[in-house]
Amino acid sequence: MIRENSICPDANGDATQPPLPLAGVQVLVVDDDDDSRFYVSTVLEGDGANVTAVASSAETLELLPQLRPHVLVCDIGMPGEDGYTLIRKVRTLGADTGGSVPAVALTAYADSEDRARALEAGFQTHVAKPVAPGELVAVVVNLVASRQG
Repeated sequence: MIRENSICPDANGDATQPPLPLAGVQVLVVDDDDDSRFYVSTVLEGDGANVTAVASSAETLELLPQLRPHVLVCDIGMPGEDGYTLIRKVRTLGADTGGSVPAVALTAYADSEDRARALEAGFQTHVAKPVAPGELVAVVVNLVASRQG
């Protein structure tokens, strides 16, 4: 059995790396906590994503139209403007300026009411912190796949 991220021989017997699940995927990560931002960025980059990480809603709204990421991963509990308010603002943007970007609410607010509130605000999915690396990657992969399908 071949393990994930193991080296595989190609048709010529040469060792090659399997393709990374997030290769070529642009992700915008929004979290006011430095450690959380670093963790999420490191996990996603380790599986091939191109990550831009910011600490505030204001930075997100400034970058989103130029960056046009495939996925937005956003904390909910941020000072000033929370993730619920941010995603509502994002959803008012046109599709050509990032308004339809698939979004993940990544938050410590993890009960069923919080999940419903996140989905109602405009997130496609809600993931509780702390999140295992494999789960985070799978969520992003699934959002990209659903967008393409």
